[in-house]
Amino acid sequence: MVLEEKWPVLGRHGRAVEWLRIWVDLGRAPRTVDAYARGLAEYLEVCDREGVDPVEAGRAHVAVFVRELTSRPSRRGANVVSLDSGVGLSNATIQQRLVAVRLFYDFLIEEGLRESNPVGRGKYTPGRRFGGQQRGLVPRLAKLPWIPSERQWADVLDVARHESVRNRVMLALAYDAALRREELCSLRTDDLDPAHRTLRVRAETTKNRLERVVPYSAATGVLLSGYLAHRATISRARGLLFLSESRRNHAQPLSLWTWSKVVRKVALDAGVPQFSTHTTRHLCLTDLARMGWELHAIATFAGHRSTESTLAYIHLSGRDLADKLAGGMEHIHAWRVRMLTDTTATAEVSR
Repeated sequence: MVLEEKWPVLGRHGRAVEWLRIWVDLGRAPRTVDAYARGLAEYLEVCDREGVDPVEAGRAHVAVFVRELTSRPSRRGANVVSLDSGVGLSNATIQQRLVAVRLFYDFLIEEGLRESNPVGRGKYTPGRRFGGQQRGLVPRLAKLPWIPSERQWADVLDVARHESVRNRVMLALAYDAALRREELCSLRTDDLDPAHRTLRVRAETTKNRLERVVPYSAATGVLLSGYLAHRATISRARGLLFLSESRRNHAQPLSLWTWSKVVRKVALDAGVPQFSTHTTRHLCLTDLARMGWELHAIATFAGHRSTESTLAYIHLSGRDLADKLAGGMEHIHAWRVRMLTDTTATAEVSR
């Protein structure tokens, strides 16, 4: 099993390998299984260090694991952007690690090896205040997504304008259709419908396994046509839309990691290190909320299974506080796309 090679500690715990193999056999996405394996492996290392069998571990041992996660030095140092201390994993990452451990203990309970789960979870308790929601083992922080200011966006565009046609069309589609990184990199040539300016986001490439069809603008369509002509000089074969042009992987599908490196370089060159592959999606959905789109329409466009995920963009847009301004935002979406696709225009922002 590849996961055992990546995290040798898994090989020392047969039940852990058995549990992960079940997820693989059930067809869970490789990235999901990988995330579970990482979280469980880190927990098992703590158990080994504490000299406790994970099957017999209790809440005190889970607490030691949480303390280790929250005190681990950050690889990026102090995060002055969010005013964090630079110590410990983010709240979202800690929650992800604990989900793996909790599910592992659920498995042990189902197998009759334990009677209780040491990893607490939020649950409904009748009679409790505020809707009866009991807090989980680690409080879940609900942070709004980060989006760039108009000045930061213009700085990113100034740098992106000098990128290759492939990178520019990828940025344009990422914003225009609010695509996640994997959805963008997994687009195929037959997912495009140029006649209606729509693209199909296949279920197997989405986070929630929900297929959707989304439109893209005329300006993005022009840039996309230019890229398709350029792509034909690399490969005429149907398949994944975005191809590598490097010597080592020429004409091979562009990987998620390569795209992340492209966006990271653009962000650093623009002096906006917070900008990531997910920022364009956050920005698009926020702009749609500013334009007055209804909650369910934004959720459908974004591919959210629950409108709770969409509410963050409503809050971030300030629409609830400033509805009277929403009518003046119709031009924003078109302006962003035009700036992404126009190779000659100079971004003008008030200084």
